[in-house]
Amino acid sequence: MSPDAIVPERDSSADPGPDPVDVVAAAVLGTVGVAALHGGDFGEIATYLPGRRVNGIRIGSESCAVHITAEYPADLIAVADAVRARVEPLVGMPVHVTIEDLQDPRQSDRKQVAP
Repeated sequence: MSPDAIVPERDSSADPGPDPVDVVAAAVLGTVGVAALHGGDFGEIATYLPGRRVNGIRIGSESCAVHITAEYPADLIAVADAVRARVEPLVGMPVHVTIEDLQDPRQSDRKQVAP
């Protein structure tokens, strides 16, 4: 960059809007048949953001991984297809959906966010 180039100052008061991973998480959780996002066996599926992490979603440069807990009973293939259909337009790349666990929504005492 030349020393004469003018670099606009960033307006720190401007709201950058939601992080893309938050938009993806909302789309996934809004899909019929999805009970929760799931971080994988050891919590390894996550997106790390300043001061927090979003379990169950990893957006890479060429694909997006989404790990979920599905509601039971469900057509698991249809749930995975619905998640993929909602997320692919948001990320513009292939989405790989893994169903890590099943949860019976009728048992409210078990309703919790998976690791």
